Amino acid sequence: MSDLFLPLRSVHMTCAALSILGFFIRWIWMLRDSPLLQQRAVKIVPHIVDTVLLLSAIALVGIIGFGPNAAWLSAKIAGLIVYVVLGTFALKRGRTKGARAIFGVLAIIVFVFIASVARTHNPLGFLMQV
Repeated sequence: MSDLFLPLRSVHMTCAALSILGFFIRWIWMLRDSPLLQQRAVKIVPHIVDTVLLLSAIALVGIIGFGPNAAWLSAKIAGLIVYVVLGTFALKRGRTKGARAIFGVLAIIVFVFIASVARTHNPLGFLMQV
């Protein structure tokens, strides 16, 4: 395995943690109508973090290969798509605060699922415990 694997994995995991933390904080601020959501950094930093997260993911797949890891990586990608859609409804597109609250909870659950897939390398993630 490449000498870059461990540093890239650390960057990826750090960005994943920063991404969900940033989502959670912005979601709470949205539910509370906080003016902090209008801060320039709050609008820019999540895009930077998520870009580094995605680039590190692509680099890691380049190192470990997709073929033998296709099942769990595909589950992570599918989960990511669901997470992004739920996140947009939680932060902006939900019609009511109640709907946004529900979408936020669902997005967090999907994020935990993605993390469990990454941890176990099993496409069922935490669902294999059910």
